[in-house]
Amino acid sequence: MSGFIEGACRAQATLFPDRLDDYITEENTIRVIDAFIDSLDLSKLGFKTVSAETGRPAYHPSTMLKLFLYGYLNRIQSSRRLEREAGRNVELMWLLGRLAPDFKTIADFRKDNSKGIKNTCRSFIDLCRQMNMFTDAIVAIDGSKFKAVNSKENNYTPKKLQFHIERVEKHIDDYLKQLDVADQKDDQVVDDTSIKDKISWLKNRLSELKIMEKEVDNHPEKQLSTVDQDSRLMKTKGMTRVVCYNVQSAVDTKHHLIVAHEVTNKPDRGQLCQMGKQVQSALGKEAVTVIADKGYYSGPDIKDTQDAGMTVLVPKGDTSGSEKKGIFNRSLFQYDADKDVYICPANQALTYRFSGIEKGMTMRRYFLDIMTCRACSLKPQCSTSKGQRRIARWEHQDQIDQMDAVMTEMPDSMLIRKQTVEHPFGTIKCWMGSTHFLTRGFEKVSTEMSLHVLAYNLRRMISILGQDKLIAAMAA
Repeated sequence: MSGFIEGACRAQATLFPDRLDDYITEENTIRVIDAFIDSLDLSKLGFKTVSAETGRPAYHPSTMLKLFLYGYLNRIQSSRRLEREAGRNVELMWLLGRLAPDFKTIADFRKDNSKGIKNTCRSFIDLCRQMNMFTDAIVAIDGSKFKAVNSKENNYTPKKLQFHIERVEKHIDDYLKQLDVADQKDDQVVDDTSIKDKISWLKNRLSELKIMEKEVDNHPEKQLSTVDQDSRLMKTKGMTRVVCYNVQSAVDTKHHLIVAHEVTNKPDRGQLCQMGKQVQSALGKEAVTVIADKGYYSGPDIKDTQDAGMTVLVPKGDTSGSEKKGIFNRSLFQYDADKDVYICPANQALTYRFSGIEKGMTMRRYFLDIMTCRACSLKPQCSTSKGQRRIARWEHQDQIDQMDAVMTEMPDSMLIRKQTVEHPFGTIKCWMGSTHFLTRGFEKVSTEMSLHVLAYNLRRMISILGQDKLIAAMAA
């Protein structure tokens, strides 16, 4: 061992510092956690701050909240791991005053204080707003799939149940045939008891599948998750399907702070206005600019968002497939707002004819008279039908056109969106270890996500301002 750094002898007596505070440097992150939790009025946030008159006294909510915030900041989300860390981690000994709750107490606190934890997350956003962190009021909205505590095998759809039912029925028929063959051959020895037991088990399984089939058929979304009933089978990147939740987030484009978030089990389309209103509430202002990708494109949803006072930037994806068919794309038909007509590639005016309701939307129909359209030399490139080419226009399309004009003036808006909203999702999933949520159900999963968001925002603010300024703002 000569020539190397040598450690101290394990039998040597050591005099440790008398104070735990001597182990914690002034730059340690736990001082920010301590200052933030101590600055909160936990009773107003929904935590129970008065202990019961009987029984063993409970841990104060501030103690448990500090434990969870430390855990989520340091990639320790499990209640059993937090229990172990509380008994051996010097930082947690300092933060909790040498208290060491057991894992059941830790898990119950997260389960029973959903409202308080969500309000704590909002309180930190309020603190950021008071520090003028959201002066631009521009946010990027996106959704990301987070795996649920429900495997794909425990999620059932009508097609999957039909496959299992047919498979079980086939096995039952095979075993019955084996019994028939054995009855016809007296000299063949067959274990009838074993086969009958298997048939009995399969019949019970078949009845369970039949009951589940009725439940799935009656379910509005035609699928059922047996472990976490709120989770859904969704398409993820690469068109693979995973049982998960779709977590919506609105991220500030200036500092990449998560302003608002929501746990859903639905696709992105239709979530824009709801998330925008949460941003307005969090920022305390109506004039907010919202950027989202084409997955959020929905005329009524965009209109509702605009009517709420927000500026919306959402690109429209071309899903018509016209170019693959070798016919003119709709974008080649230019709308003349003054004359209320569409000008086709042949420079003919398609006039308004009638209106109709389509998927709850009032659509105005524009087309030429059939003889003029048939006589056009560009007819084969315009439409494959015998009739004339028709263009449908939503009655509120002018608001969408205004949005398109703004997007043309901001060509980098989608790049800004991608650089803004993807970063928090990647960071949180990295902290989670690319695994699933630890809890089940909307309420508990939302609580778990709020802790992730709170930890992320706290880490961002420390990086932006530094610990001293952040602690001073909390004290103020």
